[in-house]
Amino acid sequence: MGLKQAITPYLWFDTQAEEAARFYVSVFPNSRILTVARYSELGPGPEGSVMVVLFELDGMQFGAINGGTVFKLSEATSFLIDCKTQEEIDFYWEKLGAGGLYQPCGWVKDRFGLSWQVNSSALVEKAHADPATSRRVMEAMMQMTKIDLAVLQKAAEGA
Repeated sequence: MGLKQAITPYLWFDTQAEEAARFYVSVFPNSRILTVARYSELGPGPEGSVMVVLFELDGMQFGAINGGTVFKLSEATSFLIDCKTQEEIDFYWEKLGAGGLYQPCGWVKDRFGLSWQVNSSALVEKAHADPATSRRVMEAMMQMTKIDLAVLQKAAEGA
């Protein structure tokens, strides 16, 4: 199965590409593994080991490659999850953060080292409102680890 979108993010792993892809498709709805390509006897990896995994997360295609220890994932690349409710924020926060690292302002690094922004477009809209609202919302968010939409709504209202 070939790629169907113009730009496809590829994630670099040491040897955990398939494990990571299977974890991600278990977390996000409407997700699946598309293909798993394995190294042949011609290498460079051990014959039969996973080389590349193509997968979809809620309809968006990704690739994961087992490239060895040359490169590591970092916060320099992250994926924002636009949550509509506090329940969604809580769900993704717990699922993706298990075995990983919870970070300020709604960021979480999963156990594979991939960074996620568990957030809401409602917050982004409030953060780009008039200067006074934006300041209050950003000040409230800077005090958070996991995003709390009720607190941010109060901040936006000036309460």
